[in-house]
Amino acid sequence: MFVVKRFSFSLQLLLGLAAGVALGFAARLWDLSWLSATLTQAGSIFVQLLKLAVPPLVFTAVVVSVANLRNVSGAARLAGKTLLWFAATALVSVTFAIGLGLLLDPGRGVTLDTGAAKAPETVGGWADFLTGIVPANVVTAFTELEVLQIVFLGVVVGAAAMAVGEKAEPFLSLSRSVLELVQKALWWVIRLAPIGTAGLIGKAVATYGWDLLAPLAKFSVGVYIGCLVVLLVIYPTLLAVVGRVSPVRFFRNAWPAIELAFVSRSSVGTLPLTQRVTTERNGVDRDYASFAVPLGATTKMDGCASVYPALAAIFVAQVYGVPLGLGDYLLIAFVSVVGSAATAGLTGAIVMLTLTLSTLGLPLEGVGLLLAIDPILDMIRTATNVAGQLTVPVLVARSEGRLDDAVFNAPPQSLDDAPARRPEPALA
Repeated sequence: MFVVKRFSFSLQLLLGLAAGVALGFAARLWDLSWLSATLTQAGSIFVQLLKLAVPPLVFTAVVVSVANLRNVSGAARLAGKTLLWFAATALVSVTFAIGLGLLLDPGRGVTLDTGAAKAPETVGGWADFLTGIVPANVVTAFTELEVLQIVFLGVVVGAAAMAVGEKAEPFLSLSRSVLELVQKALWWVIRLAPIGTAGLIGKAVATYGWDLLAPLAKFSVGVYIGCLVVLLVIYPTLLAVVGRVSPVRFFRNAWPAIELAFVSRSSVGTLPLTQRVTTERNGVDRDYASFAVPLGATTKMDGCASVYPALAAIFVAQVYGVPLGLGDYLLIAFVSVVGSAATAGLTGAIVMLTLTLSTLGLPLEGVGLLLAIDPILDMIRTATNVAGQLTVPVLVARSEGRLDDAVFNAPPQSLDDAPARRPEPALA
């Protein structure tokens, strides 16, 4: 234990990443099925532990966040600015992705067996999206991990608690306590991330060979280029011009959360670390961050809802020989900005892709062509998502005078220990 503590959390993740690559390569090179199975099991257990905490974490975080708005002056203005920046960055990201797709032509000349492709069991249409926000059964929303419905319940309950006032304090105190308990337990899971990283990356290396990636190489490279441009060009430009902060310092502060998002492929699972980075390293006001970060973790998805669906829609259209016009590209942008909540912070963006394809009238079987490489693409998508969730609070906090430059510019605070408990009523 002493040896592990000597290394920072970021370094532990990098070591886990390197170990996973080495073990996965060994499993593939020497056909070690037992090693592949072990890596798969280690990664699966880690992801399952993250998912286990999602329902209580999301519900209590949203309830407490909404209730905390009563302590924030100009709460409506802050919420409005946050949502506007979510939409604006999504629009910029999807516009770039469409341009990149037209430049690369990712589906042109690709030969795939489209007849063998099948539509996914879970598809997304606008009716499904809108009706799916409201749960038919409260218990089912939690047991079936319907994150968007849990967010809806949290917003309603939090708003009701604000309206009731003093009488709701016992419930809010309970919610804060449950939130602290879940965050503490989830922090223990996050500390296992180096092991989970080795398993997840090792499985990917052992499973996805060039024979599988070759037909989709141009599309895969396009997704990585698109996400990296959003991550390393668009966000830094906004941070420098609008946030008036150093992008280099921002990424120095935010790197642990972005790194964990890359390997875990879960924005919600990264939420506790994102919250700590936002307040303890980026210097965003805690009361505002307690609202913006949980909201972003469930609705701010530039990787999954902007870059990926745009490129995938162009890819599917080209593979099936369906021409797209200006109206179709405008629809892709519209779906990206309005429908990003459909991804709901969980691993994968299949629902968002089917929502885009169904809106354009493209074959849903096209999703089946991309399922095999989805985990590889989901890593960079989720890293981009979390980077955006960290960027927007800095931009809004700067415009509202809620950004502490001394904290932002200070040497990064250690994240190796569990977060300290905050005084009520703010979010822990």
